Amino acid sequence: MLLLLLRRAGISGLQQASRLRSTARLCIRACSTNDSFHSQHPSLTSSESNSGSKSWRVMGTLLGLGAVLAYQEHRCRAAQESPPLYTREEVSSHNSPKTGIWVTLGHEVFDVTEFLDLHPGGPSKLMLAAGGPLEPFWALYAVHNQPHIREVLAQYKIGELNPKEKAPPTLDTSDPYAGDPLRHPALKVNSQRPFNAETPPELLTESYITPNPLFFTRNHLPVPHLDPDTYRLHIVGPPGCESLSLSLDDLYQFPKHEVTVTVQCAGNRRAEMTKVKKVKGLEWTTGAISTARWTGARLCDVLAQAGHRLSESEAHVCFVGLDSDPTGTAYGASIPLAHALDPEAEVLLAYEMNGQPLPRDHGFPVRVVVPGVVGARHVKWLGKVSVEPEESYSHWQRRDYKGFSPSVDWDTVDFDSAPSIQELPIQSAITEPQDGETIEAGEVTVKGYAWSGGGRAVIRVDVSLDGGLTWQVAELDGEKQRPRKAWAWRLWQLQAPVPAGQKELNIVCKAVDDSYNVQPDTVAPIWNLRGVLSTAWHRVHVRVTP
Repeated sequence: MLLLLLRRAGISGLQQASRLRSTARLCIRACSTNDSFHSQHPSLTSSESNSGSKSWRVMGTLLGLGAVLAYQEHRCRAAQESPPLYTREEVSSHNSPKTGIWVTLGHEVFDVTEFLDLHPGGPSKLMLAAGGPLEPFWALYAVHNQPHIREVLAQYKIGELNPKEKAPPTLDTSDPYAGDPLRHPALKVNSQRPFNAETPPELLTESYITPNPLFFTRNHLPVPHLDPDTYRLHIVGPPGCESLSLSLDDLYQFPKHEVTVTVQCAGNRRAEMTKVKKVKGLEWTTGAISTARWTGARLCDVLAQAGHRLSESEAHVCFVGLDSDPTGTAYGASIPLAHALDPEAEVLLAYEMNGQPLPRDHGFPVRVVVPGVVGARHVKWLGKVSVEPEESYSHWQRRDYKGFSPSVDWDTVDFDSAPSIQELPIQSAITEPQDGETIEAGEVTVKGYAWSGGGRAVIRVDVSLDGGLTWQVAELDGEKQRPRKAWAWRLWQLQAPVPAGQKELNIVCKAVDDSYNVQPDTVAPIWNLRGVLSTAWHRVHVRVTP
């Protein structure tokens, strides 16, 4: 069960859960000797009055207890028999409170529906594992794998997985996506081929650094399968200089640099634009953003070794990935040369993510990380770097990831008229509570994230409980931000009393950066046909129980 007893502070939940153990203990008591039973109920064996009414009460009590004991004896015998067997398909169909919440651990099947409201991490976190295995969640949150937690889980066992069930069929090797890596089941999938998924909001702000398996995934093409031993990164040299062909070991020889960077897709929160008017693109909600510590060689150091210098005329550094479509077209993007050569910009050729080699979904063995810049320029599975007089001719640079007026439609759009998105505007979103949730009266805790592109620091997050009529300032958490180099988000939270008598709250957040840029209040004025740069005030509506 996801995040089962994540916080030991959930003692009250355990106390309620312990009461459920009484049913299991009935079986033990029912199978015990009569003497042990009598010792627990001495009043039933002591001398009684000759009163007829008392005699009938005793007889009725004994008959009732006899029926209970017979029933418990039946349950004991049943428990000693083979447990019910279920298929994975049967388990997966029990994924809502209506159908029941089933999960598996190893070969065992558990019905944890009754535990939903007792889960210390909240029902939404437990629901992430509904209908599937617990292992991926317990691997991330090892605190679960303890005897007392397994004891609680054991109370909900209903059977086992059928050992005769065949493993899921493997994809045909001719399928270009057959070699894609396994993904964490908690990710909210927006498309399978290519794979695109966001971090669930209830996990997004659980920690300042996003765990690798939960980092949002944005793929445009099949994930390439690359051999680190034969991998080579080609750095095209300027006229008169030789090009470089760098192995991973060669990259390791450059000074090692680490930087904490938030990566955000240009389409984050696109779903809110779709509500105003339909757009083309994946229906991202608030989870197309994540933060990691990236380690690698600085791009400026590698370009300098190849002989590149700052150009008097405009120039661009073009990146080409090793992912490609069936026609051989690879993903590509570019950034200005001046930005790439600036040591203060900290652009990386990254080979580690949170202290580990890059996962395949995130660019193994090498990717570009461009702090403060839209995720579309962070080219993964990097194969080639060159300096060109113009920006990349890639479709994703010239014909995508650009913003337009709300008046522009697909019949009138001119992609050449707009610059490619680089630095992103100020952004914030609420991750707790979630839209449509029911909260208790008294006090509400509101949590979320805020981030601004270009290294601009988040200086304030304002939160309203009444749709923007009145505001309160949230507390900023996370690492202290450096002036002009605030590459990562700030997590924030606000604890505030729920106004007396309120039956619902319209919670709103807006962030301000150190240039005093602030989010627009509504979506309609910033709507665009690709649904990018969706940065309006984020709103959630919740109900309040008395």
